[in-house]
Amino acid sequence: MSVKSCEKLEKSMVALTIEVGAEEFEAAVNKAYKQMRGKLNIPGFRPGKAPRKIIEGMYGAEVFYEEAVNIVLPDAYEAAVKEQELRVVGYPEIELEEVGKNGCTIKATVAVYPEVALGQYKGLEAPRAEVKVMAADVNARLKEMADRNSRLISVERAVKKGDTANIDFEGFDNGVAFEGCKGESFDLEIGSGSFVPGFEDQIIGMKADEEKDIDITFPEDYTPELAGKPVVFHVKVNEVKAKEVPAIDDEFAKDVSEFDTLKELKADLKKKITAERKESAQHAFEDVLMKKVADGITCDIPDAMVEIQAQQMLENLKQQLATQGIPFDQYLQITKMTEEAVLNEAKEPALEQVRMDLAMNAIVDAEKLEVSEEEIEEELKNLSEKYGMDLETVKKYLPADQVKEQVIREKIIKVVADSATVTAPAEEEK
Repeated sequence: MSVKSCEKLEKSMVALTIEVGAEEFEAAVNKAYKQMRGKLNIPGFRPGKAPRKIIEGMYGAEVFYEEAVNIVLPDAYEAAVKEQELRVVGYPEIELEEVGKNGCTIKATVAVYPEVALGQYKGLEAPRAEVKVMAADVNARLKEMADRNSRLISVERAVKKGDTANIDFEGFDNGVAFEGCKGESFDLEIGSGSFVPGFEDQIIGMKADEEKDIDITFPEDYTPELAGKPVVFHVKVNEVKAKEVPAIDDEFAKDVSEFDTLKELKADLKKKITAERKESAQHAFEDVLMKKVADGITCDIPDAMVEIQAQQMLENLKQQLATQGIPFDQYLQITKMTEEAVLNEAKEPALEQVRMDLAMNAIVDAEKLEVSEEEIEEELKNLSEKYGMDLETVKKYLPADQVKEQVIREKIIKVVADSATVTAPAEEEK
């Protein structure tokens, strides 16, 4: 194998012209013959026993050429890429220019990692929100804690919004029960939006042991067999339960925290909320800076990089839906989209992500950033403490390469953020 030419094209594409010599190609042809001879019917010979010259005499010398090219191509292409020191992206387009007993010439057109010219990445400006935590913020957090520690108690009254009604229900279409719309002793929080729109509102005012029929029309974007269809639900209320929220006092503080007084708990909450908001403001500040860095690079991004990133985003969406128990085809029905449309929608954010990745890699090169084994180990320890997990368990689920990527990312952002100037955020409208 030899590389006849390596031509740079637009959009970071390269055309490799690869020549495979007669000896190498002959070996591939002979290998193709051995693989194919059992599939060819030759009069006078048992399957797989016909000599190569007999087969070539019947079908022509080129009968094994296509398979021979397929045999030599992978190794020839890999060797050519290595010889030219190319960082290829995606799969090549292959064109067979010439083939014969003297060998073959193959043209491989492939995207390569683009050259990136960094714009300004130090001394940038970005706004950062001023962090203020008011008494109302602390009280809101206390209310959330109280709600989480509430309990349901049975009440002898009609259902109100916010109550939990224990119900039996069954759906009927023109008097016939339909599958998947029946339940017994089901706890339904009224106002949660768990059921079809209009269902929960009609439970309000019912009492324990009361039964009634509820008229419902399914939304147009519901499952095809029920979309837009008017149905009747027969409902019986078994029990009405109201939420009992504990009083927010010193006893509450003792129950939900390590503190003895509500005052101490409030002080701790204010400290935590302040830290959370500072972290959030810093992340927003860094996001603006990194967006400026990504927008400032100059490079010829190949389409293949964007397509690969968009495909990865699509796969991530499928995995995310799967963890929520939603089949991807059902998601397509609900959103009234095709997989191709979802992929096309991903192209723009994919391009932004590719620009960001290119910018960050360029900063790594410019700043000669590296990550040591000690830094990876330290990050793993921090993660184990943060999530309260054993260090070996963290190592099991987080590969070292993934942790290394996170550490280098933090170093890149630090380079940009530490040199940046904080500006006052634009005044928000009331």
